[in-house]
Amino acid sequence: MEKIFRMLLPLALAVLMGACSSDNFKIDGKLTGLDGVAVRIVFRGDSGIVDEWQNVDKEGRFTYQGVAANPVLVTIMNHRGDLVKALVAANGDHLKVQGDASKAIGGVKVKGNRLNEDWQLFIDEHLAFYNDPNPSRLDAAIEKYVREHPDDMLSTVLLANDYSDYSDHAKMDMLLKSIEAKARPQSLAASLTDGPTTGRKPRQVPRLMSLMLIKHGGDFEEITLTGHRTLLSLWAMPQQQRSSLAGKLQALDPSVSVIDILAESDTMRWHQAIASDPKSWRHYWSPGGPLEPGIQLLGITSMPWFAVTDSTGLVIYSGPSIDKAIKSLPSN
Repeated sequence: MEKIFRMLLPLALAVLMGACSSDNFKIDGKLTGLDGVAVRIVFRGDSGIVDEWQNVDKEGRFTYQGVAANPVLVTIMNHRGDLVKALVAANGDHLKVQGDASKAIGGVKVKGNRLNEDWQLFIDEHLAFYNDPNPSRLDAAIEKYVREHPDDMLSTVLLANDYSDYSDHAKMDMLLKSIEAKARPQSLAASLTDGPTTGRKPRQVPRLMSLMLIKHGGDFEEITLTGHRTLLSLWAMPQQQRSSLAGKLQALDPSVSVIDILAESDTMRWHQAIASDPKSWRHYWSPGGPLEPGIQLLGITSMPWFAVTDSTGLVIYSGPSIDKAIKSLPSN
């Protein structure tokens, strides 16, 4: 018996260690109110965008294993693309996600490491701000937290995922630089350091043939930009004067293909924001924001941003002015 035990012990240890290896992260979920038999898990992994479906049993339980050498923002969505929960994961983490998925904010909790639990505590303490359509109070609370906690990685997470006011480049740079280097890993800060707050100049783009983006309510889809005139409208919430913008785009010749792209990580209010848009528009999400392959070539320095391509994919205009974009549209 002792000999058999010694033979089985290494196998048992291997199984135990494999349950949450240092080479991956693990998420155990138990969700009520999910309204579906699967969840969708999206994050930017070591080798690009990971977009996977995970089956859920009748009691709302699921287990997912992913790979991320450095901390990354992981988005869990239901089958319609509604946000269930955003969390931070890295190899070695074993996270537990539980709660009511029908509640957009505050209904689902994350346990398993200090960072996600502190993030949850911040959300709970500022729930009224998260539910306020005007993001100014939440932005002010995040700015206060960043100033008071320069050595906390949560400061970077809040700026990258929950903050809204990216228009003031100088303020964004100041907030980010106030966080200590060890608390702002590039895997979390990339959308801020390489995105619209850097003030970098747009690069010349000879051709943009296609884009791979997530369609509203669907999966990744390849958008072909050749064969017709295309106007790309990229934005982040909240988008000011959206109704005025919609009027200008709706007045365009029907031969112009309008592609509406949410270029930020937070999709929570996406559905409400586009509810009144013309049905002819196609709505997409860029999980990597301005860093998404193809989109990053547009040299985005602010939001909203507009780009125009001709029937060959040549970028005629890339800039912040919708009026200049419309004027640059080539004749049919």
